[in-house]
Amino acid sequence: MPKVSFETLPPSARVWVFGAAAPVVGAALEQLMQIVDEYLLDWRAHGTPLVCARAWRDDRFLAVAVDEAATGASGCSIDGLFRTLAGAEPQIGTSLVGGGMIFWRDTAGIVQMAARSAFVAAAANGVVVADTPVFDTMVTTVGEWRLQFERPARQGWHARLIT
Repeated sequence: MPKVSFETLPPSARVWVFGAAAPVVGAALEQLMQIVDEYLLDWRAHGTPLVCARAWRDDRFLAVAVDEAATGASGCSIDGLFRTLAGAEPQIGTSLVGGGMIFWRDTAGIVQMAARSAFVAAAANGVVVADTPVFDTMVTTVGEWRLQFERPARQGWHARLIT
């Protein structure tokens, strides 16, 4: 079976991160994980099963990864993943594949999301500061997901938006 535990993937595995516009919990989360797991069980590139996994965290973030050292994902296989997630959006009641949003953890520990301009305004108003935990949905490897996905704004590309 090509689907494996996310923890077993090497740091070099390729990852795609999807941030939900609203928290996904309960029955909606169960439905999303069922859809994702069914897709991953049969995920292929040019007929070859992909060694892949998924992770979920903070009620908002789905990471899907492929060990490209074992099997490389193709453009068509990646497009299929995006189509599957877009198709799940009406069932879970929120978007997953829209881009351009910035996520951070507020002082109460709750994940917030806003467009870039609203994030910059939040920084200008002192709501977001250099030590505010931010999420980098643009990480590209499992190693980056593990080490750099959530970190203080001053340590990532977000720093240039808060100065």
